[in-house]
Amino acid sequence: MQDKVTNILIVGVGGQGTLLTSRIIAKVAVQMGFDVKVSEIHGMAQRGGSVVSQVRYGKKVYSPIIKKGDADIILAFEKIEAARWLDYLKPDGMVIINNERVNPLSVMSGKEKYPDDIHEKITALLPKTTIIDATAIATRCGNVRAANVVLVGMLTAAVGIPAEEVEKAITGIVPAKALQVNLTAFREGLAAGA
Repeated sequence: MQDKVTNILIVGVGGQGTLLTSRIIAKVAVQMGFDVKVSEIHGMAQRGGSVVSQVRYGKKVYSPIIKKGDADIILAFEKIEAARWLDYLKPDGMVIINNERVNPLSVMSGKEKYPDDIHEKITALLPKTTIIDATAIATRCGNVRAANVVLVGMLTAAVGIPAEEVEKAITGIVPAKALQVNLTAFREGLAAGA
């Protein structure tokens, strides 16, 4: 078992499944025998505002909070949210971004313009950046709402988590009516990340 604590920051907007994703990752870590701490910040989630989950796991974890500059991985469900939280990432950290655009209120009201080249700028800054169209993959799998589980598949491939542990966690958490779509979406994300 590792002594190092792994810090995963999951960022998105309300309704994208960030909280379910943190539950899946935390359950996997528990199944693998790690100590786990989770922190969730809901903000204005119901109005499309930021939602942030922090998952920390290792041999012993004392705090659920990831300090700026300590995240090993940012799992971003939307491009602008990825940029918003970059100062939490370690210099050699990894970013996995869903290539989705959700206009914040300031853009919808015309006060600001959504930056079109945001993922190119992130990739230029951080070589360990992966962009995936998780929304399109989830739609092909049968439910656009499974994009979060596509991202879990990408994460699983990127960090070498045993896929069977993730499938076991998904099966234990996701309701039966949505289970098959979510397992398919997970496998598609895993294949895309391999």
